[in-house]
Amino acid sequence: MNPTRFDVVGLGNAIVDVLSSTDDAFLAKWGIQKNAMNLIDEPRAEALTAAAVDPILTSGGSGANTIAGVASFGGAAAYIGKTADDELGRQFRAEMTGAGVPFATHPLVGGPATARSIIFVNDDGARSMNTFLGASVLFSKTDVDEDIVRAGRILYLEGYLFDKDDAKTAFVYASEIAKAADRLVSLTLSDSFCVDRHRESFLHLVQGHVDILFANEEELLSLYETRDFDEAIARLRADTSIAAVTRSEKGSVVIGDGEPIAIPAEPVSKVVDTTGAGDQYAAGFLFGYARGLPLATCARLGHIAAAEVISHFGPRPEVSLADLALAAGIEA
Repeated sequence: MNPTRFDVVGLGNAIVDVLSSTDDAFLAKWGIQKNAMNLIDEPRAEALTAAAVDPILTSGGSGANTIAGVASFGGAAAYIGKTADDELGRQFRAEMTGAGVPFATHPLVGGPATARSIIFVNDDGARSMNTFLGASVLFSKTDVDEDIVRAGRILYLEGYLFDKDDAKTAFVYASEIAKAADRLVSLTLSDSFCVDRHRESFLHLVQGHVDILFANEEELLSLYETRDFDEAIARLRADTSIAAVTRSEKGSVVIGDGEPIAIPAEPVSKVVDTTGAGDQYAAGFLFGYARGLPLATCARLGHIAAAEVISHFGPRPEVSLADLALAAGIEA
């Protein structure tokens, strides 16, 4: 196998997050489903942005958050995704490159604006995402940098890309490039509603095409259309070799060789915003795996990263995850 330059290469929807504190009354007024991701059009995105109180703007997108987390651990990471040639697009590019992540995808000139997700966060940390996909889903196979994909040990794919055909084609194309180069392919299921929309496609990928799968409990139950967690885990074990299933404060369950391993969550004094928790868990796990650490340690790194990100607003770490790992006695 040719040498790699990157631990992880991410491919996903390039999105800027607009974060605002709120309550249930506001959600009801605007008809927003709590603690879920809702796809919206550009006019509603403008209206919700205007209604957000004291919003914080920060680069997001599930896959991009994970890649930023890998970089914070000290990993080498690159990102592929589509922005527009506008102010939000320039902010996204500057924040990725500022984190030490190469991001060379050409911006869209003319057409919809850079994608944004207006995220309303309740006092209990629940986040209700309202996502305008904009330029991000005009990503196509011509935007896939083959050399970058081949240069990564692990290709990390965001399930949200399956919502548009051109992006889905690029997703599959990138996977084929990675496999041909003898690289690993990792997938996050992204959202239970995303799983509902693309269940058959995801099952096809999980059953033989994905090396490392990430899901939360609800996504896993949706994938196998059951409410029995143990049944879903048993079916997942039959379908894939490595998987990590997060369960919020219950920690995570990791599937590899042998029996599933339950890893406890890291303690958090106060949950401020759960946005990005799953993304950062994946960052820690992928970083650890790329560095050859045991699966239990990979999961521990994931929980360390998730605990950091839910302690403040925003989907990306505010302190060095590498320092937190060292403080926990983990070296990679």
